[in-house]
Formats: sequence, structure tokens, C-alpha cells
Amino acid sequence: MRAFAVTGPGKSAVWEVPAPTAPPGDVIVDVTRVGVCGTDVEFFTGEMAYLHDGHAAYPMRLGHEWCGVVSALGDGVDERWLGCRVAGDTMLGCGACHRCSAGVQHLCERRTEVGIRGGRPGALAGQLAVPATSLRALPAPVDDCAGAMAEPGGNALRAVRAADLRPGDRLLVLGPGTIGLLVARFAQAAGAEVHVLGNTESSLAFARSLGVDGAWVEADLPALPFDAVVDASNAATLPALALDLVQPGKRVVYIGLAGTPSPIDTRMLALKDVTAVGVLSGSPALTGAIEGYASGAVDPRPLVAAIVGLEQVGDVLAGWRPGDAGPGPKIHVDPRI
Repeated sequence: MRAFAVTGPGKSAVWEVPAPTAPPGDVIVDVTRVGVCGTDVEFFTGEMAYLHDGHAAYPMRLGHEWCGVVSALGDGVDERWLGCRVAGDTMLGCGACHRCSAGVQHLCERRTEVGIRGGRPGALAGQLAVPATSLRALPAPVDDCAGAMAEPGGNALRAVRAADLRPGDRLLVLGPGTIGLLVARFAQAAGAEVHVLGNTESSLAFARSLGVDGAWVEADLPALPFDAVVDASNAATLPALALDLVQPGKRVVYIGLAGTPSPIDTRMLALKDVTAVGVLSGSPALTGAIEGYASGAVDPRPLVAAIVGLEQVGDVLAGWRPGDAGPGPKIHVDPRI
């Protein structure tokens, strides 16, 4: 089968590799759609921290936002999975440690991550082998486009839950990328008033097209009381701004990651009696995200700007967008083309 790999900083190739086989407990998925993520870009540029702390190494088989159809089962897997349309968890714990036993396998110290950590191949290929325990069934209303948005949707939904919003609360989202806009959509579905902060008019215009209550550059941000602020950016200065802008006694949620340390003043955190929450992984909210998509409460599909084939992934990681791409921030890949 064909598979995309990053072979070094700024270098990539489409390889012919052996198709995977399913060991006991695993399934084989015929991949139908994969999202290209900012994490993938960091592997391509060489900035990803896992490359420097020993959790990952080139060559990298990327792809962790995916959906597909189960085509083969390893021993011990329930036969009802065969032929099912599925998405899957990225974080795969060891299954034996106290964190896995407590249901937080995404925090397992010995975890592998599909297409990210521990050498586990990703979904930018014709087929993918994953544990059956990581699968989430996709109901009929969730098409391939939405199915491949389950993983970022889980991250966004966790951020919204961490913000502890009530209907009518006012939320500020820092960063109108995929995660930020999905946070906005889930918060809108929860009845919040949603504002987005960005730095380009094109991204803010797209946010407005999704029905947010306000989309602003920092210089124009009105002096509104924000009940929660979610930092979904990659800017090292914005975590401090989030703490500055949130109302006393309320919440800031940090889901974005900058390439350099992001200092905040813990004196302000204490004196404003603010709760700060960090979010790693969409694992605990994958099912909720899929349910939100299936019900129609949240539609992630407008965020997808274009679909490309494996041969174009390297160009996408280098910053290229197809000439006919829409205004959304997300590029999807169909490995079959």
C-alpha cells in the first residue's frame, strides 16, 4: 500500500510499504479520510517536542485525525466491528498502569499515539492497524468529512466542558484555527455568547460566517466581561492575555501549545481567584463530539477547505493550499486518490 512519511525536517515521501496485519485485539481499517493537523506541521518542520525528548524519531508515518471502514479483525475482536465505519482514539495507553485503570489512558506514561508517538504508524496510508478498544462507531449522519473531525472535535468539546459555561455566559476564544472554531461551535450549541480573537481579517471573516457574536483583532476587542477564555492559539503571549481578560472567579482553559514557553503571572491567577485548566487530548470526549455531529448540534464540515491526495501532503505541510480551497482552516486527505 502507499503511505506518506516525513523523512526529516522539510523532507517527505510517499512510500510503498507492506499492508498491516492485525495482531490479537487489533483491527485493520481501510482509511477514507485524514485531517492534516498543526502537530503534523511541527513534525515536518522539526519543531515537535517529541522529536527532541526521544518519544518520536524520523521517519514519521503521520496521520491521527482519521476515519475509515473496518476490513479485518485480529483474534479476540468482536465480529460486529467488521464493516463498521469508525473513527479512533489517538492516545493508546499500556492498559496496565494506574492511569489506564483509572480511565485516563491518554495520560499513560507508556502510551503510544497514532502517527505521533512511540513509532506507531499513522493514518496517512491506505490502511491502519489500531486496537479495537480505541474505536468509535460513526452513525450514518456523520459522513467521512465529519468523521475525520472527531479527534479535533473531542479536544474542542473538552475545552468547552472545562470552561464550565452556562447558557448566556460570554466566552472568548483566542485563535480562529480548527480547534478554536470547533470550541466556538460547541460553545454556541451550549447557549454561550461567543467571541473570537485573531490577527487576520480573512480568518475573522470566516469566523463571522459561522455565526460568532464577535470576531476581533486585539486592538479592537471591546471591554466586555468574559466568563471564560479558551486559549486555542500557538502564540506564547496569549496565555497571559487570557488570564488578564477573564473575569475574577471564572475560568481560563489552555489547549493551544506555543513553540516556546508561555509565562503567566500566578499572582494574578491567585488574586483574581481564577481556575486554570489544561487540556491534553480529545480522548475523553470523542463520543460526545460524534454525538454532537450526529445530532446536528455542531457541524464541523464548513471548516474543511479542500481534499487532497497523499502526493500533495508534503506541499500542504509546507504551507501550500489548493487554488480552489475554501476559507476554512482544515485540509483533508483521501489516501485513495
